[in-house]
Amino acid sequence: MKLGVFSISLNVKDLKQSKEFYEILGFTVFAGDMDKNYLIMKNEETIVGLFQGMFENNIMTFNPGWDANASKLEHFDDVRKIQAHLKTNGIKLQTEADEKSNGPASMVLQDPDGNTILFDQHV
Repeated sequence: MKLGVFSISLNVKDLKQSKEFYEILGFTVFAGDMDKNYLIMKNEETIVGLFQGMFENNIMTFNPGWDANASKLEHFDDVRKIQAHLKTNGIKLQTEADEKSNGPASMVLQDPDGNTILFDQHV
């Protein structure tokens, strides 16, 4: 299965302080907006999302249809195809994409240890 680019979305207490910390590690701001309480930072192909006050826990994120530069991939597995595969294999979803839709959609599940996984397709 082609899951798309992977990133970790971190729930941070102080966005400015977290930004400065990740800059020391060599990350630069790739997207986002301090005024909207989130930044997406990159170091080569590694992506870290910093989110202040948006969700309780850290989230593993996959973006079907995108590469590490948020450019559309020519070939990818649509989030609804991934969702169907997961459901067929007995994975319980917390939220689901509308199977009758196309284009942007998302779904959320948890791994056996309660870690949240977001599939967020923008194309």
